[in-house]
Amino acid sequence: MENLRNKTALITGATSGIGLASAKALAKMGAELYLVGRNAQKGKKIVQEIKSETENQNVYLIIGNLSSLMDVKKIAQTFLNYNKPLHILLNNAGVYNTTRKLTIDGYEEMFAVNHLSHFLLTNLLLERIKSGSPARIVNVASGAHMLVKEINFDDLSFENGFKSLKVYSHSKLANILFTYELARILKNSNITVNSVDPGEVGTNLGSQNGLFGKIISPIMKLFLQTPEKGAKTSIYMCSSQEVERISGKNFRHCKEKQPKPWATNNEVAKKLWDISESLVQEIIEHPTTM
Repeated sequence: MENLRNKTALITGATSGIGLASAKALAKMGAELYLVGRNAQKGKKIVQEIKSETENQNVYLIIGNLSSLMDVKKIAQTFLNYNKPLHILLNNAGVYNTTRKLTIDGYEEMFAVNHLSHFLLTNLLLERIKSGSPARIVNVASGAHMLVKEINFDDLSFENGFKSLKVYSHSKLANILFTYELARILKNSNITVNSVDPGEVGTNLGSQNGLFGKIISPIMKLFLQTPEKGAKTSIYMCSSQEVERISGKNFRHCKEKQPKPWATNNEVAKKLWDISESLVQEIIEHPTTM
């Protein structure tokens, strides 16, 4: 087991599924953890559960909803106020909707939560990450990125042609392009940026989709790998010395897995970065009231 004592990690979507399994593993290795979750009551229970199971008392909760960009800014500011270094950022949270939903900011929710919120959070924390380097940024993507061959720049919120799997896959393609571009930007730093494909995992993803989600989610779990198995690659990328100098890659089953060519296109990655930057610029410039 790797030793993460004196290392600080922040994990989004840390109160269930792959995020929770990752958090428990990093806690066992001795990392100081900051867990991002939406529900305070559930989050506090999870924090106590992790402390009890791992005997690691350095586990803290940051409340925030990634579907709100202002909340994302508050999450970042809350962490920054702790005046701690950040050695591991695990962008794990994700959402899958069967119907089109818009966030408070007016963006399609899967694109906003799965990509845009993590783009903003990472950029808001980047100076702190740099100051505490060596550091790692790990983005949970998906093999679903192969189902769409381009970013829908003309209609990022899918006002036309919304199909749930297509839009989810689109957000996962954005995860890999973001990883690729950030790794390029940070190539001369002591920070690595990689994406992971957890495989087919039985989590609560999609369980919020009404009666259908409540019925189908437990059934699917019978046929898919557990969150603990699905989290192995995330944990590996956050902690293993074997990958401490590898950046700009995609991993599955703890081995490098080349994504589709359109997921590593320089021009597309740069365009997505620039557009994402413009979409969050107002939030970055807006004063935060804590």
